[in-house]
Amino acid sequence: MTEIHVIRKENRHLYEHLFDLYHRLRYDIYVRQRRWMALDRPDGREIDQFDTDDAVYLLALEGTRIVGGMRAIPTTCPTLLSEIFPQLNLRSPIHRPDVYELSRILVVPERRGEQAGPGLATMLQAAIIEYGLSVGLTGFTIVLETWWLPRFEEQGWRAKPLGLPMDIDGMSTVAVYVSCDEETWDDMVQRKGIAGPMLHWLNLSSVPRVDISLSCRPTLQVF
Repeated sequence: MTEIHVIRKENRHLYEHLFDLYHRLRYDIYVRQRRWMALDRPDGREIDQFDTDDAVYLLALEGTRIVGGMRAIPTTCPTLLSEIFPQLNLRSPIHRPDVYELSRILVVPERRGEQAGPGLATMLQAAIIEYGLSVGLTGFTIVLETWWLPRFEEQGWRAKPLGLPMDIDGMSTVAVYVSCDEETWDDMVQRKGIAGPMLHWLNLSSVPRVDISLSCRPTLQVF
């Protein structure tokens, strides 16, 4: 059974044993598989300047095995879009407390594609919308290859370009804004049959509670 856990600075100590595996998985996917050699490190872990205490991680776990994940960073902090790829913005990068940047979205190879059953990528996309709705976010920015755009549309995400696509290291790359709202959640529920809240908020009792109908938006669960 796949569980998606919210990891923030308040509860990271409970997951510290997983983070070496997590960074090695990122290295395997982004350096070994995707050949993003600028991320290469001699210790075989992929870590960058955005892996700070402000980062929020969603990790998809099957027992103690990490099968997927993503990172969310407040846009009030330095982000990929503000520091590394500012040229992808037609205007100034977004700096708002209700908008986070998503990055390092990953799924292990054997859990990709329709042959793997109900999509883990879809679960992660729904999970981050659930997180955003639960804590009062209104949207996410993402730097991504343009071939992701039709996939986002098919999953129910409404992605609005923040600038023109550019060739970066041989890839057509664009920055987008994805809305985090009830309409997006409802669309994903209807298209993909999301059963309801899926996040595990282990030891995050300080997270604001929301009283939202299961049929339209997630209800925060604290374990």
